[in-house]
Amino acid sequence: MNEENMLNVPNDLWPIADMFFQGLGAEVNMNNEDEVALLFRGFFLLYLTVVALAIITFKLGFARKLPLLQNIIVYGVLVVGTFFLTLILGLNLPIAESLLASAIVLGIYRIRLHRERESRNESSS
Repeated sequence: MNEENMLNVPNDLWPIADMFFQGLGAEVNMNNEDEVALLFRGFFLLYLTVVALAIITFKLGFARKLPLLQNIIVYGVLVVGTFFLTLILGLNLPIAESLLASAIVLGIYRIRLHRERESRNESSS
């Protein structure tokens, strides 16, 4: 087999990336359409996971009310940025896992903040 047409897949992927890239093995034959399709499907699913978790994390922790056009620009930059982040570092670093942990922590924080504000409003009225 021609060595140039083989793409090595790391065998020590982080759990979420490993879940999406199951079934590929250690090498992907770039001449085999099925293997290339599995590779692209795995990357696309990892990318969508990173985008969804990045949007949730941004919305829970950092988002402010903005006009519609500025909102579109912010989320557009977020989607493009996560593409490059996933493409370059998605298999080597736990990006999805880190965003998941951030979303959980920020979600707990927002729930507690909401409950505290409700109890403060009830006690003041």
